[in-house]
Amino acid sequence: MAAFDDIKQLAHPYHMLNLMMSLSFLTAKFTPVLCEILFPEGDCGELTMWESEVMFFMIVIIAFRTRKSGSRTMLAYISVASTYAKLCNVLLWFSADPVYGILYLVFAITHFLLVGEPVYQGPENLTYFQGKELDEELQRDKNTVWLITFYTAWSPACSSLAPIFAKLSAQYALDNLKFGKIDVGRYPDAAKKYHINDSAFSLQLPTISIFKKGTEVERRPCLDANAKFQKFYFTEDNIKASFDLNNLYLQCKKDLEAKKGKKEAHVKAE
Repeated sequence: MAAFDDIKQLAHPYHMLNLMMSLSFLTAKFTPVLCEILFPEGDCGELTMWESEVMFFMIVIIAFRTRKSGSRTMLAYISVASTYAKLCNVLLWFSADPVYGILYLVFAITHFLLVGEPVYQGPENLTYFQGKELDEELQRDKNTVWLITFYTAWSPACSSLAPIFAKLSAQYALDNLKFGKIDVGRYPDAAKKYHINDSAFSLQLPTISIFKKGTEVERRPCLDANAKFQKFYFTEDNIKASFDLNNLYLQCKKDLEAKKGKKEAHVKAE
């Protein structure tokens, strides 16, 4: 079912154009008619030594980043691969002809601005924090347990987590168990305060933290005994298990009922 959903999402214009741009240089090189038009003085059907090196470097980077992305879905892999493939295509098109490179960049920027990535449209119960709002909320109400996702809009791994986290929020949210998100790309002060590396090579995007009584008690991914970040796969089952969401939900619900019982008893006493 998950694979079928991924295939449906890949049919979206955003992903289709992403794949086309990722494969554009190779397609042009190995399609005889296109190659003769675009590279009249070049070798069709084969890559130069430099082009092969760029391709090899791209494969290594994609393999490394998908391994570190913390996701096992087909769509997540394709999103990560497309990001780095497009960067390599910029180099390849510029090396072939600066005009081609400029045209490719213009098309890529237009695609980014006009064809938005498909977003989750299902139910959610999330609070989106800006700037210092998260700090203020954690200090304002220390009786609420918060699960917070630290993310950036440009990270494919964060995009893959978004629908999963939204579904969990719709399923588990209570008056004293809430879910929130903050974009550390837009609010770097939050990244600094909560020790999130928001660089392009970060192993902490995304990060999910749980706060109790206004204090962080656990996060994923986390450091191991050697002060290295442990790989964490952001699947629905992994998140539920790591933060013990089922028992946390039952405990928070029990606390709500106890609080309600005390309030009703107090009203009767009056």
